[in-house]
Amino acid sequence: MELLQLDYFKAVARLEHVTDAARNLHVTQSSLSRTISRLEQDLGVPLFDRVGRTVRLNNFGRVFLERVDKALFELEQGRRAVADLAGADYGMVSLGVNTAHMLPDVLQAFRHQRPRVQFHVEQLPTDTMQTRLEEGAVDFCLSAPPITGIGIEYQSVLTETIYVIVPPSHRLAARQSVGLVELQNEAFVGLKVGYGMRDLMDQYCQQAGFMPHHSFEGDEPTTLRALVQRELGIAFVPGTSRHHSTEEDGVYLQIEPKCQRITGLSWRRDRYLSVAAQEFREVLMAYFQNAI
Repeated sequence: MELLQLDYFKAVARLEHVTDAARNLHVTQSSLSRTISRLEQDLGVPLFDRVGRTVRLNNFGRVFLERVDKALFELEQGRRAVADLAGADYGMVSLGVNTAHMLPDVLQAFRHQRPRVQFHVEQLPTDTMQTRLEEGAVDFCLSAPPITGIGIEYQSVLTETIYVIVPPSHRLAARQSVGLVELQNEAFVGLKVGYGMRDLMDQYCQQAGFMPHHSFEGDEPTTLRALVQRELGIAFVPGTSRHHSTEEDGVYLQIEPKCQRITGLSWRRDRYLSVAAQEFREVLMAYFQNAI
């Protein structure tokens, strides 16, 4: 049994599609199929049920995948530990986020401390972030709300008030606050379902007796204020975004009753964290304690 076979098996098992797996692995479909067949011969059982071009992980495959995941995870932890010993000033810190407007300041602060360390940052929906964290694909998730679950630790770093931002010409622009229920007939611009802010405010609105109507749904938070400026809708925004706004962006109204969100840093308890990753966590915690 070879490590390459395990990597290929995991890719096909996750996608249940040989062509897509071959594309992601940058190998030919025939080479991938031969490698999986040799693995099944070594084990003496089929790992997939095949119907035409469709493959489905069977009971043998599901049991084997659970062990393969653990084995590959441990091998990756070993690789990271050796790399840490060989050159602690280098390395990579990987991060999944669904709230990114404060991240540049944190990365800049850490870059001054460890200039040779590289970053890989992905902005993802909450459910995708949780999967990547559970798989050991990222060191940390910075998210609102924090990622939680079995084997995951987290620390809250920020609690902030949520506002609604409206264009200066809006009927509510002269006010300082607004009841959440008063917004039930408004058109909103916001993130897609699956992003932390969207899911949280959907919950708040549902508790108030309505679900917000969205005229625009996207995956880039920085576009929302521009859409509000152009009077395409109103938007829910975190309080910290006010630090980066101008009068032209719109009018921030307090929401009654108060709506809040918690941002937290999460990590897998059994994942090896390099010296660089541990120092990044310290820098991030200090930033939120001192700068916000």
